[in-house]
Amino acid sequence: MISYHNGAAIQASAIRVGNLFIARASILEEDGESTSLGDLGVFANREGACQFAVRCAAAFIDGDIMPLPPCRVTAASISGNALRPTRSNR
Repeated sequence: MISYHNGAAIQASAIRVGNLFIARASILEEDGESTSLGDLGVFANREGACQFAVRCAAAFIDGDIMPLPPCRVTAASISGNALRPTRSNR
């Protein structure tokens, strides 16, 4: 999904890993410079992951503090590449 914010193009995506979706965002600014924000958070569905990626990218463009994800991935589970999310109260 591509969105625009203050003249910059935001490409939000969600990568599926097992039953989870990892939010990611890339930003292409007017001058051609691109920035990848990397993995931003873990979500139960693709739509939530993409919406969060857009919010993070917009905050990054504006110079604001990026929002915290609803949970964090702390370690790979012993069953292959599946990720185990944990809640954080910070």
